[in-house]
Amino acid sequence: MPTLTLPGGVWPVMLTPLHNDGAIDWASLDALTEWYLQAGVSGLFAVCLSSEMYLLSPDERLRLASHVVARVNGHVPVVATGTYGGGVHEQAEFIRRMADTGVRAVVTVTSQLAEESEPETVFMARMEALLGLTGAIDLGLYECPAPYKRILSTQAYGDLAHTGRFVFHKDTTCDAEAMRLKLIAGQGTRLNLYNANTPTALATLRYGATGVSCIAANVYPELLVWLCAHWQQQPELAERVQRMLTLLDLVVSAKYATSAKRMLQMRGQNINLMSRAGVATLTGEDATQHVNALAVVDELSHFLISS
Repeated sequence: MPTLTLPGGVWPVMLTPLHNDGAIDWASLDALTEWYLQAGVSGLFAVCLSSEMYLLSPDERLRLASHVVARVNGHVPVVATGTYGGGVHEQAEFIRRMADTGVRAVVTVTSQLAEESEPETVFMARMEALLGLTGAIDLGLYECPAPYKRILSTQAYGDLAHTGRFVFHKDTTCDAEAMRLKLIAGQGTRLNLYNANTPTALATLRYGATGVSCIAANVYPELLVWLCAHWQQQPELAERVQRMLTLLDLVVSAKYATSAKRMLQMRGQNINLMSRAGVATLTGEDATQHVNALAVVDELSHFLISS
């Protein structure tokens, strides 16, 4: 296997804290970034769907990426999305602008290069053109659910991996076997696969995934950090942790991202529930689930520290 081009471990899909008027709350973003770093994450996905990337202006996307890069100050690498629709030339231009922010790689959204009705051959032809227009910039792949989810075939994944241009892949298939096949297809290349699906995290780590980039990492990153660091040395305990993570995922996934922001508040973060996409209504039942889920997180964290 080649030397990893990006570190293995946990890459949160960063939330963007907002003020009540919808403006970015930079102070809360700094505090959240520091909290991720203290939890031991290996990298940050700074401009993604969880960041409300489609609801940010182009200048806000660039400023958000630049701000996070400056804040981490080289402690961990940062990646950010650089494709938001339009023609290939337009997307290539924004990739170049995003690369200038200092991110380690600029991530391409697989659904932005072809319509849902268009075959993968069209997607691959446009990706080839995009590669030709972006020089030597290191890129990523993101099977983002919006505007629709385009899952890469094993063949396409392998072909893109072997171009040597891609170093980051956020996989959203939620299918461990599909990821296993992708990993085989990309073996020996620079491309690192990060699983977005918490329930299959341990299985894909065993298959050779570089790490995870899931919404759960926004709320209790330390548990996923432990899993990525210890699954080989403590396999039986890793199985138990994975079972707990699978159950906890049901809580954080419900009414996301409002649920994640509320749980972060409960963990001491000064983050508003505000979202440009709208804030989900949280009920008393939701509050009870959040309290109990975080109690489990605390108990499990203390147990793992002492084990």
